[in-house]
Amino acid sequence: MIRVLFFAQLRERLQTDSLDMTECANVAELRRKLSERGDIWQEVMQSERCLAAVNQVLCDNTQALKTGDEVAFFPPVTGG
Repeated sequence: MIRVLFFAQLRERLQTDSLDMTECANVAELRRKLSERGDIWQEVMQSERCLAAVNQVLCDNTQALKTGDEVAFFPPVTGG
């Protein structure tokens, strides 16, 4: 299983903070599987404002996944 976490406004829009997913080859496949859950999921997962980190390291969609990985999706953060 892959643990998937959602933070900030993504969590609010998807109305969940986490879920478990079956195997995915990489972050792109995980995004595709999550997008199949419905319109709001598709909108969030395809947004350029949805960043991903695997095991707390920022990554792109080509990042390979394996059992036990934790994937976090979150919006860009700005400081001030």
